[in-house]
Amino acid sequence: MQTWLKLLSFVSASLSVAGCSSLKPQPVTLHEVAEITRADGQALQRDVVPLSGPLRLEEAIARAIKYNADRRLRRMDEALAFDGMDAARYDMLPRLVANAGYRHRNNDLLTLSKDLETGDVIGGETISSSREATSTDLTLSWSLLDFGQSYYAARQSADRFLIATERSRRATHLLVQDVRTAFWRVAAAQKLAAELKQATQLGEDALSDARKIESEGLRSPLEPLRYQRQLLENLRLLELVDQELSVARIELAQLINAPRGVPLTVVEPDAALNTTWLQVPVEQLEEQALVRNAELRESVYNARIARLETRRAMLRMFPGLSFNYAVRHSDDRYLINQSWNETGVQLSLNLLGLLSAPVQQRMAEAGVQLADHKRMSMQMAVLSQLHVARLQYANAIRQYERADSIAQVDARIARHVANQEAAARQSQLERIAQQTAAILSQLRRYQTLSNVQAAASKLQATLGLEPVIEGADSLPIDELTRRVATALQAWDAASLPELKDSGEPPSPKRPDIGTTPAPASQAQAPTPEPGTRSAGVRVGPPT
Repeated sequence: MQTWLKLLSFVSASLSVAGCSSLKPQPVTLHEVAEITRADGQALQRDVVPLSGPLRLEEAIARAIKYNADRRLRRMDEALAFDGMDAARYDMLPRLVANAGYRHRNNDLLTLSKDLETGDVIGGETISSSREATSTDLTLSWSLLDFGQSYYAARQSADRFLIATERSRRATHLLVQDVRTAFWRVAAAQKLAAELKQATQLGEDALSDARKIESEGLRSPLEPLRYQRQLLENLRLLELVDQELSVARIELAQLINAPRGVPLTVVEPDAALNTTWLQVPVEQLEEQALVRNAELRESVYNARIARLETRRAMLRMFPGLSFNYAVRHSDDRYLINQSWNETGVQLSLNLLGLLSAPVQQRMAEAGVQLADHKRMSMQMAVLSQLHVARLQYANAIRQYERADSIAQVDARIARHVANQEAAARQSQLERIAQQTAAILSQLRRYQTLSNVQAAASKLQATLGLEPVIEGADSLPIDELTRRVATALQAWDAASLPELKDSGEPPSPKRPDIGTTPAPASQAQAPTPEPGTRSAGVRVGPPT
C-alpha cells in the first residue's frame, strides 16, 4: 500500500508540472466559429412557425413576444434569477458532511510515561497508534449565525428575481413599441413603393430629355440647367424617402425573428385613432403609474434589498453559536472503541471584527438611504414621464390629423396636375414636383401615425399596463395572436384595472426559456407540442 501511495504521488506531481508547462492560449479556428454560428442560427430558427401570408399588427407583436432573441435573453436572465432564489433556500439547511481518509507513517508512534514531579521515566516505550489506518465519519453541523445570514440572503435573492421580472416587463414594453414603429414603416414602404418607382422613372426620363435639349443647344443654356436642377432636387428627395423605407422590412424581420431573405408583406390596419385615454383624469393615471410602473417597482425591491443588507450587517456583530453531531469510525487496532459518537457546542466571536462593526452598520444604513432616495427620485421621474407621455400622445394625434389632411390635399392636387399635364396645360416638371410632394406628404402621414403608436406604447409602459399573457412562450402562435388582439382591444377601451391586491400572491414559477442555442455537434431538439392554454389575458404587473 505504501508503494502505491508513493507512485500515485509521483504521477500526480508529474502531471501537474506537465500541465503547467504546456498551458498555452488556444484561439478558435475559423471552422469552429463557422460551426458555432451555423448552430446558433439553426437554434434561433428551430421552432419558428413560418409566415403563412401577410402579417397583421397583432401577429407581429405575438411573434416578437414568442421569438425575439433579445426577449429570450431577458427571459433567461429571469430564469437564472429564479434558480438563484431556489438555490438560496438550501443554504439555510444544516451541513451534513461525509469524510473518509487514509493515513500512513513510516515508523511507530511511540510515547513515554514520566513522573510529573521527578521527571523519571515510568516503564518503557509504548505504541499508541497503528502505522496505517482508515477513518470515516459523518458530521452534522448547524450554525445559528450562518442560518440568519442565509435567511436574509434568500430573501434578497427572492427580491432579485422580482427585479428580473420587472426588467423583463420593461423589455417587453420597448419591444412592442419597436414592433409598432417598424410595422407602420413597412406599411408606408409597401404603400409608397409603386408611386416611388413611377415618380423616379418619370424624373429620370425628364432629366434625360433635359440633358438632350441642353446638348443640342436649341434653347438658352440657363433654362435647361434650371430645369435639371429642379428635377435633381426632386429625385434626391425621392431617393431619401426610398432609403428611409428600404430598411424597414429588415428591422421588422429582426424584431419578429423572421427567416432572412423571406419577403414581408403587412396588412395595414385601420388608422382610426383612439382618444379615450386623453379623457381619463390625470389623477387616476398617476395612481396607476405609481403602483404599476416597472421601474418604480424595481426601485422598491432595491430598497428592500438594502434594508435586508442592514440586518445582515447587524447580524455579523453577534457571536456564532454552532452545534455539531458526528458518527466516527477508525480501524486503528490500538483503539479499544473503534466506533464512537461526538456531540459539541461551540461559541465563537471575532473580537477584532467588532472594531469594524460601526463602519459596517453606517455603510449599510447609507445604502438604505441611497435606495430610498433613488426610489423617491424614480417616483418623481415616473410622474414626469407620465405627463410627458400623455402630452406626446395628444400632440402626436394632432400632428397625424394635420398630416393626413395635407396628404389628402396633395393627392388631389397631384391628380389634377396629372390630368392637366395630359391635356398639355401643365409641364412634366410640375407633375413630377407635385408627385414628389404627394409622396412626401404620405410619408409624413405614416411617420406621424408611427409616432402615435410609439406614444401610445410609451404611455402604456409608464402606466405599467402591458398585456401579461401567461404561458406566452408555450402557446401556439395562432392562440398567442388572438390573445394579443384581445389585449390591444382592452387597451383601446381605456379601462383601468382596480387598485387592489388579489389576496395571497401566487407561488413564483420558473420562466419557460424556450429554445436555447445548442452546440453544432448536438442534434436538434424536436418541436414541442402546443402548450396547454393557461389563464387569459390580464393587464399590469404580476400580482
